[in-house]
Amino acid sequence: MLELFKAGGWLMLPLFASSVIAIGIIAERFWSLQAKRIAPAELITQIWQWLKYDQIDESRIRALQANSPLGQILAAGLVHRNSSRYITKENIEDVGRHVTLSLEKNLNSLGTIAAITPLLGLLGTVIGMIKVFAVITTEGVGNPETLAGGISEALITTATGLLVAIPSLIFYRHFRGKINILVVNMEEQAMKLIEILHGDREFDPDEDNSQ
Repeated sequence: MLELFKAGGWLMLPLFASSVIAIGIIAERFWSLQAKRIAPAELITQIWQWLKYDQIDESRIRALQANSPLGQILAAGLVHRNSSRYITKENIEDVGRHVTLSLEKNLNSLGTIAAITPLLGLLGTVIGMIKVFAVITTEGVGNPETLAGGISEALITTATGLLVAIPSLIFYRHFRGKINILVVNMEEQAMKLIEILHGDREFDPDEDNSQ
């Protein structure tokens, strides 16, 4: 493995660094984007209980904000529960935008790695072929060992770039899709809270638990 790394030339260093960063981002996003951490199913039921028994206070709202991203969104609605429907919805949407950005943390970096590592591999290919033609120009084709070294560098960097880029792109798309699902779920919960706060619907725990 070390021999292959050396044979690939100096471009193996940024490719290796990119692979380490990609693995770190993928592991962190797997941990952070668990549905139970982002949008706990029991939150809306708990809030309904607080509203039913008039138990909303500052300490409960702060605890809700610290609970999860969905808790931050629902807490924004409770803070403005006595305002008009428009104000309540506007504040929930504002917090929701910030929460969505936090869910996308590091995804742009992962997408960048997926985009640039094949280009780094291609650059290695070009550099390797330049070396091959330089040898041919100065020594002719009588030194197969030197020619093979340039060709080997070209192929190794290309393969390494693809090995880093393909899983990075797969996980980038996976996390994007997962975030979209989580955001839709949180929007549904937020709209449910707005309707409860403004008397547009009666909360049904059985309906909520069936989802």
